[in-house]
Amino acid sequence: MSYADRVFVDMCRDILDNGTDTKGEKVRPKWEDGSYAYTIKKFGVVNRYDLSKEFPALTLRRTALKSAMDEILWIWQKKSNNINDLNSHIWDEWADSDGSIGKAYGYQMSVKHKYKEGEMDQVDRVLYDLKNNPFSRRIMTNIYVHQDLSEMNLYPCAYSMTFNVTQKPGHDKLVLNGILNQRSQDVLAANNWNVCQYAILLMMFAQVSNMEAGEFVHVIADAHIYDKHVPLVEELITREQFDAPKVSLNPEIKNFYDFTTKDLIVEDYKHGEQIKNIPIAI
Repeated sequence: MSYADRVFVDMCRDILDNGTDTKGEKVRPKWEDGSYAYTIKKFGVVNRYDLSKEFPALTLRRTALKSAMDEILWIWQKKSNNINDLNSHIWDEWADSDGSIGKAYGYQMSVKHKYKEGEMDQVDRVLYDLKNNPFSRRIMTNIYVHQDLSEMNLYPCAYSMTFNVTQKPGHDKLVLNGILNQRSQDVLAANNWNVCQYAILLMMFAQVSNMEAGEFVHVIADAHIYDKHVPLVEELITREQFDAPKVSLNPEIKNFYDFTTKDLIVEDYKHGEQIKNIPIAI
């Protein structure tokens, strides 16, 4: 069975059994009908995935891996804040009439900053350090920029990546590890989506830096299950589990900016049926 399935089931069971209910509290999100969207939540959830052993895709239901990769490329490669550059409609609710989500996500990745080595945006700084100073403890990004929050159509949920390089005994290549910090997560709608897309990002950065992908750590400050999602989650975590799919990248790609979703290779992905029409709180 997939390791990611076990992590997901244990996390959901823990939230449902031991989490705190926000019903009756002052909350911001609402359902489409205007009613408040309450949650059962756990603080400080930490999940670890070793990418050298298997790719962390759920098999309980299918995660659209190429779409997840497309979104991460939209933010990290295209550095775009316009949904017209994205091949899905996930962000439509937050876009204005021109397709912009304001100074959020990809916009922050596009901003150049001044360093001793010259001006670079956050993505290029990471790539520069992985090549020139891989054992630095300062290889990280942050898109939760307080001065720009008022001009963001939504605040970033997954907001910071920290990269750390290790040398495993007996390995010729260095190993690239990463920690994703996330302030808030809708567990049913987004958990495995985020896990998979940032695992793919780590794999891409490792490949173009001539490293191996190692451990991906996911830190969630507020991991929650919405009230309307509880029966869906209860059913999902009882499903049959399968072996993890084999996921790899086109080995010919040596430049991060050359990757496309066509370079993601997914094999032997056996999974349960999809959950359709999941209600999303806004």
